[in-house]
Amino acid sequence: MKRYDAGTFDVIVVGAGHAGVEAALASARMGASTLVLTLNLDTIAYMPCNPSVGGPAKGIVVREIDALGGEMARNIDKTHIQMKMLNTGKGPAVRALRAQADKFLYQNEMKKTMEQEENLTLRQGMVEELIIEDGVCKGVVTKTGSAYYAESVVVTTGTYLRGKIIIGELTYESGPNNMQPSINLSHDLQKQGFNMVRFKTGTPPRVNSNTIDYSKTEMQPGDDQPRAFSYETSEYITDQIPCWLTYTGEVTHELINANLERSPMYSGMIEGTGPRYCPSIEDKIVRFNDKPRHQIFLEPEGRNTEEVYVQGLSTSLPEDVQRKILATIPGLEKSEMMRAGYAIEYDAIVPTQLWPSLETKLVNNLFTAGQLNGTSGYEEAAGQGIMAGINAARKSKGEEPLILDRSEAYIGVLIDDLVTKGTNEPYRLLTSRAEYRLLLRHDNADLRLTEIGYDIGLIPEARYQRFLYKKEQIAEEINRLEHTSVKPDEETQAILEKAGSSALKEPMSAASLLRRPEITYDVIRRIAPAEQEVPDVVGEQVEIQTKYAGYIDKQLQQVEKVKKMDEKKIPEGIDYDAINGLASEAKQKLSEVRPLSVGQASRVSGVNPADISILLVYLEQGKIAKLAK
Repeated sequence: MKRYDAGTFDVIVVGAGHAGVEAALASARMGASTLVLTLNLDTIAYMPCNPSVGGPAKGIVVREIDALGGEMARNIDKTHIQMKMLNTGKGPAVRALRAQADKFLYQNEMKKTMEQEENLTLRQGMVEELIIEDGVCKGVVTKTGSAYYAESVVVTTGTYLRGKIIIGELTYESGPNNMQPSINLSHDLQKQGFNMVRFKTGTPPRVNSNTIDYSKTEMQPGDDQPRAFSYETSEYITDQIPCWLTYTGEVTHELINANLERSPMYSGMIEGTGPRYCPSIEDKIVRFNDKPRHQIFLEPEGRNTEEVYVQGLSTSLPEDVQRKILATIPGLEKSEMMRAGYAIEYDAIVPTQLWPSLETKLVNNLFTAGQLNGTSGYEEAAGQGIMAGINAARKSKGEEPLILDRSEAYIGVLIDDLVTKGTNEPYRLLTSRAEYRLLLRHDNADLRLTEIGYDIGLIPEARYQRFLYKKEQIAEEINRLEHTSVKPDEETQAILEKAGSSALKEPMSAASLLRRPEITYDVIRRIAPAEQEVPDVVGEQVEIQTKYAGYIDKQLQQVEKVKKMDEKKIPEGIDYDAINGLASEAKQKLSEVRPLSVGQASRVSGVNPADISILLVYLEQGKIAKLAK
């Protein structure tokens, strides 16, 4: 195919899934002329898997994207059919929002947002080749021969690279949901020297809502209290649609066990590694054979469709077996399967080939984000996408990259894990992966990241001023409670008794009273009311920051210790083989990852404290600088 010059931009984004849309919008909003190339303009922000956004850790990522100036939170707030706060009975560190999406409205609304964005151009086209000169990515070439040039390129191809659908004995090349796969771009990346791995994910069957007997299931409604992911949302959707809970049973498990030889997972047909934390139903039955049943959630895919997503029943078993499985589940005995479940294999890049900016080490000005980097989930993809878009735009302007610390954001944890430790399976973000999760809460994402979003040009002035006012209100109210004395009068004692708290024996500050586990800020409002009404979002921060002050201070002290390690920079081009005393595995892993600091080096798998001690000695004696090439 003959090439022709189709245009020049500051940034090109390949792909328009959840990573691509955030990358493109961030880049364009920062003033970079941005081109998006995608296989199909009708599937922008498409949800090929579960129609939901958020959940433990993931929901906090969505809030962080919003605090930085991204779009996912605003879009789900406009298009959800149900929203609820999870883990409300636990501490603030593990609370998170989860929303069921109207998947069609979600993608249509995101497409409209992108079409209306200044500096952003949308084009339909399949990218098959990168234009690379002297180790620098200069642009891309599409299947039709159009050559586009840019200062920075962001590749966000999701599960499309050499995608292969697997249903029982049937296999064929395809992207998700029978969409066109991307074959040549994967070959081109390998030709450029990138190490690739083969991963797998899957989806469950979809069934017709009209054929479900909901009387045999348990309703799962959304919260009565209005909820939102975005700090900007002021109008709330109140007409929510419920989900429904049912279970597999003994007959289901017997049927699956009897057909395991027809399962591609156990017949050897599937080569790729699947996600540990989102296993197929076959995998669940084999791995957890002591469990008599497994949860199945019936999730509507939208307001204007009868398709229902059978969450928890992900499978690649043959279609006839899938029909029989559905008939064993209470409520689904007579359900009509509209789409069969399937597994999909795809190529992903080994993420240790990336810098923390998500720029590749092998090719300058080339960034990657999303499931291409070995992650699972829309939220992980979007979190990487906004960072790749930010850094691609900054690179095109000759500016330094933005890198979020592990103590600043779950996005920082996610990217640091990927580029430092790598992953041998589709990576899923969990609260347990964050060592500072009391600092990285759902409620304080704006306090952590809005300043950064404003500094890089993604948070507008009006929103920033509202944020500063909120911060001021929080500080003033905490100060007021510290200096307000509560006396043990009759009214106070009655309020305390009603709250299940012990009576006061002597005056104490309102802040000290709030530190009692059973006392909420609403109780303090009645005992020591402020002169002006305190907004609920301010009261929430006052309560959490007051109650958990001791724990928060301890984590901040830990952060400071680690920061000292991260401030000890390692010069580029170190020959780790020349450092005496380093273990062989440490030399290999450090040479592969090429950490930027001693702190990052300490998080590399296979590097032990003794190796770090040796690195520190070399740094302090100035020997490492001499080893730099």
